[in-house]
Parts: sequence; structure tokens; C-alpha cells
Amino acid sequence: MGLIDFHTHWFSRTYFETLAAQSPLAGTVDDKLAGIVAATGLELPPADHEQHRARWMRELDRHEVEHIVAFGSVPEETPIVAAAAAASAGRISAMALVNPLVAGVPAKVDELLNKGAIKGVLLFPALHRYAIDSEAARALYAVLDAHAAIAYVHCGLFVVKVRDLLGLPRSHDLALANPLHLVAAANGARRATFVVPHFGAGFLRETLMAGAQCQNIVVDTSSSNSWMDTQCPPVDLPTVYRSVLACFGPQRIVFGSDSNVFPAGWRADRAQAHRQALQAAGADAGTQQAVFRENARRLLKLA
Repeated sequence: MGLIDFHTHWFSRTYFETLAAQSPLAGTVDDKLAGIVAATGLELPPADHEQHRARWMRELDRHEVEHIVAFGSVPEETPIVAAAAAASAGRISAMALVNPLVAGVPAKVDELLNKGAIKGVLLFPALHRYAIDSEAARALYAVLDAHAAIAYVHCGLFVVKVRDLLGLPRSHDLALANPLHLVAAANGARRATFVVPHFGAGFLRETLMAGAQCQNIVVDTSSSNSWMDTQCPPVDLPTVYRSVLACFGPQRIVFGSDSNVFPAGWRADRAQAHRQALQAAGADAGTQQAVFRENARRLLKLA
């Protein structure tokens, strides 16, 4: 069975340098990057973006991963991940992180989609502090709707260790991270696909309700899913899958690993954990094929 990973972060050197430049901590950008490496053990990507792409292609080959969706995780990374996708012989689909409050964003996204540089966008309403169904967001959704493109809308808990290590403030507002607010957006842009990552990252019930209301809302399975610790009563991954399968059906669930840095590389351990959880939830072979490959192929319009 082939595998498509619907949720990875490209995390180029530009990503780390951009966050380090925003950091209020004392020291140069290089000093701050050295602190991140010392604290986490991660390997900083090379400054040569082609070397970074080549390493990821070898990693995908090693794990027999057919295709990945890769996010630019700061706006400055968009041309880098788009270039990586263009050079990948069809094995990478690029997504751009955008903030619809920034002037000109809908037009820029329209341009990128027209060029085929990206397949859609990644949105962080809680981080950028706008309502999911706000007027500014709706202007962007109209562009995505016209292209039948994809919007990943991050909902629920949001913790990025690198941001914490750099002293960047946790300014996100969870009141703006409720998946129920996607219902109006999805109903207003029915040709677009709205993806809720991480099973809603703590808003599981709300994600299920949104998915039951709108057929163009999809859920992805990415990350360690540590958000399960916040649920009362407690849940495990097979239980989550049973609920999501009941509300979304097997055609609107996509596997994502949330892979992002080396030396961890592509997270085969997460793929294995999700395969086991799906089996424990009673998923047959056709459902597993849909979650791990076929749904992604359809949404990404892969040949």
C-alpha cells in the first residue's frame, strides 16, 4: 500500500532564521540558533535549499513515501517550499502559510494558485488573531473556492517548542480556534476543501460536529496527538478513529505525520501507530487505503 503524508512542515533554514530574528532574546541570530540546537538536539537545515530538498527526497525514498504535502511555516518560506515542490518530480505539494489580515493576501494566493506553485494555504486564526468566519478570511476563501483549493485551518491547542525557546510570546487566542466557526466558512465556499489538522487539537467534539454539517470539511490525523490528555473522559487513538469514522466517513480523513526536522526525519513511528489504531478501530483494508493514500490523491488532484 502506497502512502501519502498530508501534513509535513518544510522547516528550511529560513524558517529558523526568521523566528530567531523576531526573538526578543539577547544575542545574534546565530547565537539563538545555537541555543535551539543545544536545547533540542535538532539539526539545522543547510543554508543551501537544494541540499535540504535532496535530503528530504532521500528520506521519502527510504521510507517508501509516495508524496507529501509540505507547508511553508512562515510567509518567507513560501517561495522555498514552492521551489522544492517544482523540483520534486511530482512528489511534493506545497502549501503557503498566510494571514488574511495582511493587505493583498487574497490576490497573492490567487497568483500562486494560477501558477501552480501551491495547492492551498495554511491558516492560524488563533495565532494571527482573526475570526475564522471574518470578512477578511472570507475574501481569501472566495479565492480558494474559485480554484477548488485547500485551506488547512489550525484549530485547538497551539504549542511550538522552538517559539517558546526563542521567547516568542504565546499570543494566540483559543477562543478563535473553534472548528465550529468553520461551518459558515465551508458553507460559503463549497468548492474549497477545509482541513482541520490534529483531529481539532483538543476540540474533537466540535470537529465532529463541523464535519457532520459540511461535506467539504476534512480531518487530518497529524502530530503526536498529545491533545488527548486534555479530554475528559480520557480517550485513546482507536476511540478517536471510531468517532471520526462515524461522523466523517472513510473518505474525509487523511493521514499526516507532522514530520519536520532531522534527525527525526520522516516519522515512520507515527504512521505505524496510526495503522495500528485504525486496525483496532475496526477499519478494513479499503478504509486504511483511503486514509493513507486515496483521499489525499483525490484532494490534491494527483494523476
